[in-house]
Parts: sequence; structure tokens; C-alpha cells
Amino acid sequence: MSEHHLARFYSGRRVLVTGGLGFIGSNLAHRLVALGGDVLLVDALLPDCGGNWFNIAEVRDRLRVAVADLRDAATMAELVADREVVFNLAGQISHIDSMRDPLSDLEANCRGPLTLLEACRRHNPAARVVYAGTRQVYGCPVSLPVDEQHPTRPTDVNGADKLAGEQYHFVYHHAYGLRVTSLRLTNTYGPRQLLRHNRQGFLPWFIRCALDGAEITLYGDGSQRRDLTYVDDAVDAFLRAGASDAAGGEVFNLGGLEPIALRDLARLIVELAGSGSVRSIPWPDEKRRIDIGSFYADYTKIRRALGWEPRVDIAEGLQRTIAFYRASGEHYR
Repeated sequence: MSEHHLARFYSGRRVLVTGGLGFIGSNLAHRLVALGGDVLLVDALLPDCGGNWFNIAEVRDRLRVAVADLRDAATMAELVADREVVFNLAGQISHIDSMRDPLSDLEANCRGPLTLLEACRRHNPAARVVYAGTRQVYGCPVSLPVDEQHPTRPTDVNGADKLAGEQYHFVYHHAYGLRVTSLRLTNTYGPRQLLRHNRQGFLPWFIRCALDGAEITLYGDGSQRRDLTYVDDAVDAFLRAGASDAAGGEVFNLGGLEPIALRDLARLIVELAGSGSVRSIPWPDEKRRIDIGSFYADYTKIRRALGWEPRVDIAEGLQRTIAFYRASGEHYR
């Protein structure tokens, strides 16, 4: 699917992005604006969840924003009514926070998506809905790389709730004919990601530590391998899923060009930043209990169906990300 095809599809298209002031949502908003879309962002701006007005500063006058909670049924009914494509990226993504406050995670990742789906069913059943799923639904891999047929056995509350949220989408697909797609994301990184704390992914925290000349701490020996998806590649997958009839009713893994051991990743970040250091420490109990070990995804299915594959390698993606935070980091700390 070419840039020309995406431009033709999204030009003038009425699009809604939930979680639109957050990391992936705002990067998606930038692309949609560039493609000529009629863009409406929805974000509750909940504390510590990554919503940030600076994320859309460059395009603020070319889109609309509604500060609203996905769980507000009346408001969501109004917001989805005329939208042709709905990108559902709102949610709570911290695995640690989900274990400390499981009921809040349930509200965000189950009640929120269900309220949105009900709004679509009742007021806009023709809308295309693309959901931001997660590789966390798989839990500890039985075999690697992990494809979409792998068992889903989450190791934490966040993974369980995200799996339930995903399944709600497919219930509404089968029962009511809603056109839905789920993209299972894995370690997405890049500009516009929260740096304030380390509970929303290890990678932005590694980058902050390196830029601050501080120590990156690895749990255990850092040998666990992970695949990383640069945010521009993730955005491209969302755009393709929203524009392609072949995506309806499907779940797709995203992934990276090649997995990397966390100790090698940390050392690469320090090298590219020109500051910081790396040290291994024993596993904290609360994190050891929910860690999944090595994980990397098989994205053959989305490559065949939608022509998607990652294009930005780890070194290039990290260089872009570090440059962004050197220039604008004060807005994310």
C-alpha cells in the first residue's frame, strides 16, 4: 500500500483517534493531518498516562481535540457519530500500575473500549475501528518468534485486561458486524513518549537516564531479547489497517527488524547519547513475577495481508529519538 493510496483514502476522511494526545496517538495524528484527514482527537489527559498538548503543537490548528473520557457514554456517542475510521489507542499501559491498582486498569482497558464499541454499534455501525492491542496478551512465550496462533496467557492484570478489551472488539465484529482490527504492539518507541517515570516501558527510561548522564539499571544479566518497533512504523501499520478491507476482523502482530538483548540495547543507547552508564542489579520481586523473558514477534501475517513491515532499524530509530529529546525533552519530563 503506497503513500499515494493512503493519501487518497485519508484525504478528507473523518477520523477519530482516542488517546490522541499520547505517544502513538499524537504521532498518528501528525500523519493523518499530513494526509489531509479531518482529524478529531479524544484524550482524558489522565495524570501519568502520557497525554501532552505539546505533542500536537505543530498541527494544533489543523485538527480538533475533545478532552473527554472514553467511559462517558453520552459524550462518546456524540463524538463517534460521524467518524468513518476510529483508531482506539486510549488505555492504561503500565504493567506495574496494573498490579498495584487492578480496578483502575479494569476501568481503563475494559470499560473504556466497551463504551466506545457500544457508541459505534448504536450510532455509527459503519465505522472502521482499529484497536491498539499488545504483545503482553501472550505472556511467557512457548516458542519464538511468536505468531498470532500462540496461546494467550497474560502474566499481569494489564495483559489480561488488554486481552479482554481486544476480545470485546471481536465480539462486536461477530455479533453486530462492526469492522474491527487489532494490532498487537511490541515495545514501540520514538519521539513524543513520556519520560516522567519508568512505568510505561523500559526504553524511554533508558534514554532519559543516558541523556542525564545517569546509570541505566538492568535486571539480572540483561540477556532477555526483545524486538522494538519505531513509532513511524507503528503508525504506518495503523494507517494500513484503517484503509484496507483485508484487515477487517483480523488480529496482527507488529514487530521489529531483529531482536536485541537488553544489555546490548542499553549499551547502544549510552554510545549514541555519549553519556550514561549501564549496571546490572538483582530482580525486584514485583517485576520478576510478571516478566515474560525474551519475546519477539512473527509479523508474517500483516506483511502478507497489508504489505507492512518495519523499516527503521534500531540504531536509526534511537538516533532520531535521542535527537528529539535533546531538543524538546523538557516537555516530557
